[in-house]
Amino acid sequence: MKKEAAIFVAGHRGMVGSAIVRALQSDGYNNLLTRSREQLDLLDQQAVAKYLSEQKPDYIFLAAAKVGGIQANDTYRAEFLHQNLVLQTNIIHGAHLAGVNRLMFLGSSCIYPRDCPQPIKEEYLLTGPLEPTNEPYALAKISGLKMCESYQKQYGRRYISVMPTNLYGPNDNYDLANSHVLPALIRKAHEAGRRGDRDLVVWGSGRPRREFLHVDDLAEACVYLMKKDYDGPPLNIGCGQDVTIRELAEMVMEVTGFKGNIVFDSSKPDGTPRKLLDVSRLADLGWTAKTCLRDGIKQAYLAAPFYSAP
Repeated sequence: MKKEAAIFVAGHRGMVGSAIVRALQSDGYNNLLTRSREQLDLLDQQAVAKYLSEQKPDYIFLAAAKVGGIQANDTYRAEFLHQNLVLQTNIIHGAHLAGVNRLMFLGSSCIYPRDCPQPIKEEYLLTGPLEPTNEPYALAKISGLKMCESYQKQYGRRYISVMPTNLYGPNDNYDLANSHVLPALIRKAHEAGRRGDRDLVVWGSGRPRREFLHVDDLAEACVYLMKKDYDGPPLNIGCGQDVTIRELAEMVMEVTGFKGNIVFDSSKPDGTPRKLLDVSRLADLGWTAKTCLRDGIKQAYLAAPFYSAP
């Protein structure tokens, strides 16, 4: 990528999009195109097509999406399916109509079957049933990936897809009703400690295993792949290591200073038993994650909007 290239980051206010903006700016890319929801409604097909045809960006990072944790995914199933399908279709097709040749679609590791061999290789996609609690979101992301493949094969567009593992970091969502597991645990432990609670209640059994990647590492990987001019098949992005939810809760307790006990609420769903990505293809291309989980959790906690020094 030339330093003067026009780069559209869709979803620049979100956790992933804002991290990509930071990574690009720190690497000397300043011709960034960003639009707030008020300036450009990505659900409006005509508005998106008009914007892209006028701006004609050289590169697009499609980081915009409706996202949330287990409860949000299972509660707002129609919205997760509809809004993500519409949003990504508008941008991918609009990019094609505008003659944009380079686009990166940010997928998700939830696109893989629920009971996948571990670690999960890219070729395991569509080899089994999805996790029921986030099936609508996963189906939307699979559709986006397949759109990129289709425009690549039919029109020669260099549209690529990456599948990040579970993410955390600056600008994360700490709303307990809609957040993912790690930000929810950070906020719950923080508030439990401030109240002097004896217990930290954690959803599920604590046995599922999850992989977590700092969002700044993801952004670095995305920019790295664009600079490397990668145009191959979809790629996993992760750190290659996982922990149990119990181990994660213990780390969060240590970082936040909560001294109580962990209580698991087995009436709540566990989700997928294990989700660890095989990142060997990305490593072969020369990139590996840098942020260790405990250090990353500490950084996230100190940057959380509700944090205040004791």
